[in-house]
Amino acid sequence: MKFNHVAIAGLAYAEAPHRIPSSQFEDQLAATFARLEIRPDVLRSLAGIEARRWWDPGTKPSDAATLAARRVIDESGVDPSRIGILINTSVCRDYLEPSTASIVHGNLGLPSTTQNFDLGNACLAFVNAIELAGMMIERGAIEYALIVDGEGSRDIQEATLERLQGPDMTASQFRREFASLTLGSGGVAMLLTHTDRAPDGPRVAGGVTRAATEHATLCWGHATHMETRTKELLFAGVGLAQQTWQVARAELGWAPDQLDELVLHQVSAVHTATLCQTLGLDVNKALMTFPELGNVGPASVPITLHQTVAAGRVSKGDRVALMGIGSGINVAMMELVW
Repeated sequence: MKFNHVAIAGLAYAEAPHRIPSSQFEDQLAATFARLEIRPDVLRSLAGIEARRWWDPGTKPSDAATLAARRVIDESGVDPSRIGILINTSVCRDYLEPSTASIVHGNLGLPSTTQNFDLGNACLAFVNAIELAGMMIERGAIEYALIVDGEGSRDIQEATLERLQGPDMTASQFRREFASLTLGSGGVAMLLTHTDRAPDGPRVAGGVTRAATEHATLCWGHATHMETRTKELLFAGVGLAQQTWQVARAELGWAPDQLDELVLHQVSAVHTATLCQTLGLDVNKALMTFPELGNVGPASVPITLHQTVAAGRVSKGDRVALMGIGSGINVAMMELVW
């Protein structure tokens, strides 16, 4: 899918207020580590995650998404009445129903004409929403699209830490639940519009996706429990990324030396290094956010994009690649032109 007239009108990040160091988790699990003979600094040494963020207790995903949405509306100066669609992409939800999008819509006081719904696709939903909203903008169906995401890892990590400290915890079960400890929290929001309304905004050039759903059960999660077959997921995901990269080369004209900046779905040090090595990408072109933020699910790509821009790493005319692998398994790659 290629676009000619889709631009980013605004991007805002809401940081969760509490920094939770991995050493805190490791202290809580010291007895389990000793009993199972697991190295006590595994989160930092293996995953490369020094910390993650938590919201205050009781903060709902809609609260985080609303905070970021208000920020992007205020910073962009866009009249909320011109927003034609609101898409929430978070893995975390307030309820099974109603949609979290409807709660954010009400919090923002958007008009009844603003269509709203949740879009779920593990860690790729935000990128998928850019493509979906882009098609609506390209055909002139709406003026502005607001994409939001609010993630919170506090509940699942507190529940997981309690389980991991149980006397019946085995080494194999610990490995299956380990990825839960790498998750992070945050809120992010993006406004998209036609290039006529944001002539100086970054342009969405297009994107490609591929699926390998025979691997759908390698990672599954509930509100307080997630299990991951980490090595199998990594190898299957990177294998699918190789296929998707070839499609991006053909359809988007990608080559490692032609991409100026890489905005990757941030999972861990091992995941990032393996992906870049396999695709022949320069890891120095990617800003690493996982050491301090962990894996913030579908919010990871837009948060990393926000931090990349804030760090002054992107210049006018740069080709910026958004890339992610999500449970399912699905892979999405998208190009922005600054």
